[in-house]
Amino acid sequence: MVKGVGDRITDVIIDVILIIAGLVCLIPLLYVLSVSLTPFSEVLKSGGFIIIPKHITFDAYKEIFAQSYISNSFLVTIRLTVIGTAMNMALTVLLAYPLSRKKMPGRSFFLLYIVFTMLFSGGMIPTYLVVKQLGLIDTLWALILPNVVWTFNTLVMKSFFENIPEEMFESAKIDGASEMKILVNIVIPLSVPVLMTVLLFYMIGHWNEFFQAILYITKPSLNPLQVVVRQILTQSNMDNPDVTIPTQTLQCAVVVFATVPIVAVYPFIQKHLTKGMMLGAIKG
Repeated sequence: MVKGVGDRITDVIIDVILIIAGLVCLIPLLYVLSVSLTPFSEVLKSGGFIIIPKHITFDAYKEIFAQSYISNSFLVTIRLTVIGTAMNMALTVLLAYPLSRKKMPGRSFFLLYIVFTMLFSGGMIPTYLVVKQLGLIDTLWALILPNVVWTFNTLVMKSFFENIPEEMFESAKIDGASEMKILVNIVIPLSVPVLMTVLLFYMIGHWNEFFQAILYITKPSLNPLQVVVRQILTQSNMDNPDVTIPTQTLQCAVVVFATVPIVAVYPFIQKHLTKGMMLGAIKG
């Protein structure tokens, strides 16, 4: 099919817009990475803006690993992400599967109850009081249990489960399979796209944990990475005379250090992301 002049012009306009949008997203990332790898004297010579470094130094990253509190916060974030995501996925699957079964008694009530939490919440102060009464202050559980199941992720997963042909469930039940066996042997293997999508959402949420840590964590040894990154971004060399790296270079290096791990995971999940979101949104 030959495209007309109007279609070609439209394609060119779309391509230009996409290129501009890509550059808008890419240039800040390149700037942060370049400053973290460039000697500060060269950054000053270039007027403070550099995209491609001419000389590379890893002094800022050496300084990061030399600071024990940064390494400790990195380990705290890894523990939080692994444990939290595992609990999130397990409970979300166990909640979404029965909700996807249209013959489940009380299904409409539970769906209404869950959707209600998207519109109204108890508020920050009541939630804090609950967390405090449960003795979760200054523990990683304070960052996991209050949001152990996300309503949006549950509804997306439920919708995906509903798209699985009903005949497969009926055939399994005729063969004597229990609901748990159906879930493990049929539903989960067929739901890899939505599982990977929800997994990525939960991982990013835990990796970027900041606000709840400010509320519930008072011990510096339990601060996740994003809290420490924030502290470094707001401090100067005057606050820590032991640090010899210029503040701007160290700040950029910390941002890269906090971003790279989650970015490295994304390519392995990205191929499932679009498919999971599209199929999970077919039904509501």
